Amino acid sequence: MFTFSLQSGSNGNAIYVEAGEVRLLFDAGISGKQAALRMAEHGRDIRNCTALILSHEHADHSRSAGVYQRKFRLPLYCTRPTYQATQRRFGRLEAARFFTAGDALAFGDVRVFTLPTPHDGVDTVCFVIEHGRKRLGIFTDLGHPFRALRAALAEVDAAFLESNYEPDMLWAGPYPEPLKQRIAGRGGHLSNDEAAKLAKKSVKPRLKWLAVAHLSEHNNEPVLALDAQRAWVGKSLPVHLASRFGVGEVLEV
Repeated sequence: MFTFSLQSGSNGNAIYVEAGEVRLLFDAGISGKQAALRMAEHGRDIRNCTALILSHEHADHSRSAGVYQRKFRLPLYCTRPTYQATQRRFGRLEAARFFTAGDALAFGDVRVFTLPTPHDGVDTVCFVIEHGRKRLGIFTDLGHPFRALRAALAEVDAAFLESNYEPDMLWAGPYPEPLKQRIAGRGGHLSNDEAAKLAKKSVKPRLKWLAVAHLSEHNNEPVLALDAQRAWVGKSLPVHLASRFGVGEVLEV
């Protein structure tokens, strides 16, 4: 498998995964123009994607889903509540293939396992993509560290893992108190240390690399997310950064 992040952060998310003849795009939180340009930077054509799969309805993951359908003719896969909420917020969507959180989707010889998360969307999921004997996790918008997440992270070869905020920056920052409580609460996001502690428990021979993802614009800095991983995990695991501002490097699973 090969993968790269088109963008990852509170300002928009999309991750590309290529496995054999299957090409999958996870989330549609950036414009169609930017998505096409960033895929082209790595020699990929967005129109060749097998499917667009949404994790949930929040704007930074779904705002351009209708554009991806209409402009690039991408089949859309999501849960029914996510479809209804996205259409209500961002306009017309064409027909979708619905799954229930917890289902496994099949695309040829690729399996996409959906894992319900306690994030505060209407019906949020994260993903494990399996091809042959390789498994890639896309773990963002997680709410809090939960048992099924720990189990899934221990069984993948590589992962994008949310590392959203640094607590000191969050509590001292400009957000109103209710929003701070939401982010740090059980339906919000993982902090740098929470992500790093999870990674430390999963550093086994199977896990080959980790990419910290979904960093907050106002409550985090890349160096802080990476430093947290180094502090907890050390140098035993390669750690990459899924940028808030542009396409990431191509990573092999």
